[in-house]
Amino acid sequence: MGLSSRSAVAIHALTMLGRWRDRTLTSAEIADSLASNPVLLRRILGSLRDAGLVWAAEGRGGGWKLARSPREITLYDAYAAVEAGPVLSGHAHPPSDACEVGRHMQALLAEEFREAEQALEQRLGRTTIAHLVQQVLDSERASAGRRQ
Repeated sequence: MGLSSRSAVAIHALTMLGRWRDRTLTSAEIADSLASNPVLLRRILGSLRDAGLVWAAEGRGGGWKLARSPREITLYDAYAAVEAGPVLSGHAHPPSDACEVGRHMQALLAEEFREAEQALEQRLGRTTIAHLVQQVLDSERASAGRRQ
């Protein structure tokens, strides 16, 4: 299995919700920003809800909001909520035990991949949604200054 686009979609949605914390956003509004289908986005939002990162208000004026402060949500939280299994996987079937490389490769790769997964988790755990919101605002100000 590999890293899917679910993480990017989840982080995008959380950043949108963090940017407009004072109101709920509909899945259609978030999907517009993603240039995506609201039905596909709702699956991601459902996983984020199940992980306690967002909540949904139903009815007129309903939509999605963050369940916690953007400072308390890391990119790893989003990744863990929507990705199933490790990013790096071993052989689809066991290599040949008759080969000196084949005999040892699974164990060697398992250790390398485990360490790489830990590094990914640590890196994603250092960045919060609040940090991304601030980067969006800074980038928007910079691009507005260039347009003037």
